[in-house]
Amino acid sequence: MTREDILSAPSMPAFSPSYPRGPYRFVRREYLIITYETDPEALRAALPEPLEPAPGNLAFYEWMKMPDSSGFGDYEESGSAIVATYKGQPCNFSVQMYLDDEPPITAGREIWGFPKKYGVPRLAVTKDTLTGTLHYDGERVAMGTMTYKHRSLEDQLDKVREGIGHLNVNLKLIPDVDGGVKVAQLVGYQLRDVTVHGAWEGEARLHLIPHVNCRVADLPVRRIVGGRHQVVDFTLPYGEVLHDYLG
Repeated sequence: MTREDILSAPSMPAFSPSYPRGPYRFVRREYLIITYETDPEALRAALPEPLEPAPGNLAFYEWMKMPDSSGFGDYEESGSAIVATYKGQPCNFSVQMYLDDEPPITAGREIWGFPKKYGVPRLAVTKDTLTGTLHYDGERVAMGTMTYKHRSLEDQLDKVREGIGHLNVNLKLIPDVDGGVKVAQLVGYQLRDVTVHGAWEGEARLHLIPHVNCRVADLPVRRIVGGRHQVVDFTLPYGEVLHDYLG
């Protein structure tokens, strides 16, 4: 394998890469998003500086079903995020994510610093209820439910599209070969080419179960704000470094 071969490889292992080069297109990605008020001290502990909590101590828990993702295939995902600001700009900070497919776990961590681990999330319509579950090591650690298509947002799809395009932020940490810190960054990205096929709001409930290795319950539910169900297409581009902790 020549130097040119090595430098042209999109990812490891070079002989059989885990994922191709981006950008990455997601088609008919389905979401269940439950926004809730959480404990302010827990929120602050999970939010890295220089990000600041947005008013209201708001977090959200979401399930995502990705049936058609370029380079990654067909998989599902679940995790929590915090509504925050970066230098006064509204943003969402990803706290933890669990999914059932190796390529997006590896690419997400290596490129953008997504906080991804392996888990078994599922999103499905069960009779009259949109239902999300997350199992970790065989134990159920999260369940979310929402009324199915009770209130359409058909007349607000432009607003939904604008919200999807907001700044998203991850904390990227990569150790060096000697065990020290090689990369410590806040990484920002914004989704592009967004198409909203449908969006709905409704009553929702969220149950989070404490688990030492899947700490979704560390941002406890104090009050449910609401639920959102949406189906969208978008492109995930490469990101940018917002803050370098080693700089």
